Amino acid sequence: MAQVKVGQGVHAELAGSLARAGAMSWGGGRPLPASIGTRIRSLREGMGLSLRDLAQRSGVSAPMLSQVERGETSPTLQVAARIAAGLELRLSQLLRLDEDGAMTVVRPRERRQGPGGESGHSYEILTPPLPGQRAELSRHALAAGSRTGGPGDPPRHEPGSRETALVERGTVVLHCDGQRYELSEGDCVTFDADLNHHFENPGPRDAVLLAVLSAGLRRS
Repeated sequence: MAQVKVGQGVHAELAGSLARAGAMSWGGGRPLPASIGTRIRSLREGMGLSLRDLAQRSGVSAPMLSQVERGETSPTLQVAARIAAGLELRLSQLLRLDEDGAMTVVRPRERRQGPGGESGHSYEILTPPLPGQRAELSRHALAAGSRTGGPGDPPRHEPGSRETALVERGTVVLHCDGQRYELSEGDCVTFDADLNHHFENPGPRDAVLLAVLSAGLRRS
C-alpha cells in the first residue's frame, strides 16, 4: 500500500463524527488521548502486521508508532489519520466515534438473518455490525439430513480466519480439509476457517450450533 496523504478532509470527517456523537471537538494540533495506543496495537496485531508493516502502510515511522502504542506520546489528528488509513479504517472508526458507547445489546428481533433456509440450513448473526469488529457470533440451525455450504450461505472465509463452534443441540459432523469429525451436544471445536469445510446433520433430529468467527489477516 502506498503512503497516504491526509488533508483538510480529515478534520471535516472528524468534525462531522464528533457532532453526531455529541462530543467536544479537537483542535487541529491538539493531541488525542494516549489510550488510543492500546487500540492501535490491538488492531495492528489483529491484522498480523509488524510495526514496520504499519509504518510502510501509513507513512508514520516505526519508532513513532511504538511510542504511540506504549502511551509515551499522543498522536495528533494528522498522525492518527495516517495510522487509521494504514489499518484500512476511517479516522472516526479508529477513534470509536461511530459507536454508541462501550456496550451494544442486540435483541432477538434485531438479529441479522441469513438468506438460507430452503436447503435446511438457516442462520442468524447475533453480534452487531460495529466498525472494526474482528469477531462474529452466529447461530445455525440444521434440519436432519442438511448441511452448511449450500446456496445462500456465506462465502468462503478470508485467509487467516479461525472458527470455534459449539454444538448446542443434536449431533453434527464437521468435514474439514478432507477429515471427518463427529460432534455431539456440548462438544466444541476450533479450526482454520479458510480451509474447505462444512457441517452436516446426519439426523434423525434437528441440530443447532453456535459459531464464533475470528477475522483473518486482511480486513473486510
